[in-house]
Amino acid sequence: MRWKKLLGLPLILCLCFLLTGCLFNSRVEDLYCLPQLPEEYTELKNKIDDILSDGAEYDAPLSGGNVQPVQLVDLDGDGTEEAVAFFRKSTEEKPLKIYIFRVQGESYEQAAVIEGSGTAIYSISYTDMDGDGVMELAVGWRVNNTDPDNLQTLQALSIYKLKELQPKELLQKTYAKYIIADLNEDKKKELIIIRSDEESNCTADYYQWENHALELTSSARVSTSVAELSQTTSRVSVGTLEEGKPALFVTGVEESSIAITDVLTSRDGDLVNITQSSTTGVSTEIFRYLSVYPQDINSDGVTEVPVPSPLPTQGEGGVCYQVDWRSYDAEGNIDTVMTTCHDVDDGWYLVIPANWSEKVLATRKVSMSGDATVTFSVIGDTGELPQEFMRIYTQPDDEENDKSSRLTLSRGSGKLYTAEILEDGSWNGSFTEEELHSAFYVIQPEWLTGDN
Repeated sequence: MRWKKLLGLPLILCLCFLLTGCLFNSRVEDLYCLPQLPEEYTELKNKIDDILSDGAEYDAPLSGGNVQPVQLVDLDGDGTEEAVAFFRKSTEEKPLKIYIFRVQGESYEQAAVIEGSGTAIYSISYTDMDGDGVMELAVGWRVNNTDPDNLQTLQALSIYKLKELQPKELLQKTYAKYIIADLNEDKKKELIIIRSDEESNCTADYYQWENHALELTSSARVSTSVAELSQTTSRVSVGTLEEGKPALFVTGVEESSIAITDVLTSRDGDLVNITQSSTTGVSTEIFRYLSVYPQDINSDGVTEVPVPSPLPTQGEGGVCYQVDWRSYDAEGNIDTVMTTCHDVDDGWYLVIPANWSEKVLATRKVSMSGDATVTFSVIGDTGELPQEFMRIYTQPDDEENDKSSRLTLSRGSGKLYTAEILEDGSWNGSFTEEELHSAFYVIQPEWLTGDN
């Protein structure tokens, strides 16, 4: 069985050295030599060597989930993987080259070449968009703006349809972000391109399949700017509304402090922004930025949007946040499904009951050794001091910090999370040990492969 994708560059180098006897020398392209594996890969290596010896060099995609210089993928759905290789030949008018090789007997032969102008191949993705069993290629090109009054780096998206492995370009558009998803649930995948329009507003264009081509059918406004969406703190993801309807969740971050989330979905064949205010024209989901993004927080199959607000503290101390998680239906109606206390600095969150609101203080303090403690207190009646009822500790996970008297909540990645329940449980918002175990979660790090 052939590899789904060729190994990443670090493993390529190791395998080249161990399996093929390739030695390091002055040519950079020699470091990309393919492993000495079955005969068909040897022939593929020979084809690639011919291209390199003709003045080309490897030019792998810069971003996205496919960044290897040579990738193996079944493009035509016949069960046999083709090879896709990426090069630059600087002496040519269109220096960027994407070669497609097909299996021919026990060897490979060149089937097609896609050529492009620009400074780099930014990304590539493979998706059967129209449901015919053959992959469409989505290629992001990095190009320079030729307008002398507006010099900047742009990205151009090309969608190629393959017929007998021969690429036909369906469209080419400049873009900031693009997403391929079946929003209208017709078993075909539409293309949504987020871009800056003629008035410098951020717009999402909705392309659907009509007469075997992608046609622009509608557009929807996005609240944040293209520049803000281009920040590493911004996110665009496919999620789910109530009743299982797919949607796009577009979160832009303004000046590292305000997060704005738009929710886009298909309604009667058009792309609509169900969070857009009819009064302001922008999303109603505008809140403090907390590096927490739309996700299925309660594992119910629906994507929730986080609404953070700082929990009050007792005296001086760091801030924890109450986060209300809101789901949407296709008409834009909102339902708050869960509330959490998020300690982003220490990497955990706690599912909290509704009766904590405006009654609980959360005070975070860090010791000289770097251990963090969050103390929870309930506000008493007028004139009474707040009553501490629980503490959660974050420490390095080593024997010196083993606190056998505390309740262990979780450990991993070098951290130990423990807790103490301090009061007798008479307040109806307190936790038992079993309830605290069930309500405590470690924040899992994001696995980001880069933008398309």
